[in-house]
Amino acid sequence: MRHDSRLSRMLHVLIHLAEGDGRATSDEIAAMLDTNPVVVRRTMAGLRDHGYVQSEKGHGGGWSLAVPLASIRLLDIHEALGAPAPFALGLANDDPDCLIEKAVNAHLSDAMAAAEALLRDRLAAVTLADIAQDFQTRLAAGGRRRGARGRSA
Repeated sequence: MRHDSRLSRMLHVLIHLAEGDGRATSDEIAAMLDTNPVVVRRTMAGLRDHGYVQSEKGHGGGWSLAVPLASIRLLDIHEALGAPAPFALGLANDDPDCLIEKAVNAHLSDAMAAAEALLRDRLAAVTLADIAQDFQTRLAAGGRRRGARGRSA
């Protein structure tokens, strides 16, 4: 089963925007993510609609942050991406009158709701500035910064 990696990828892009020269084209972001620029434009447009990024067309244009990293929580970006379900688990509804199915679904629903609440709480507690600081700490400790498609930057 394929995982939805949009949250991770967009957090990556936003921190690159902050750590770089502050602006990147859809083509540059697409090369970094090894995807199509149309996918980048569509996803970034959603973040723009929520006020996290801005875009300028033409020569010298591109995507840039609209707000400081410290004001963006991981939960904010998760929600801007449509709050995709964190789990691939689903409930069976083969026989709505079956009491066992109802009991199973009730317990699975409770467990998934508790897990999702915990995840949302954790996402709400971390800002992009926290991640950027972690990156700077790793870099200062002798780590390497990687650029587009795995090249050292």
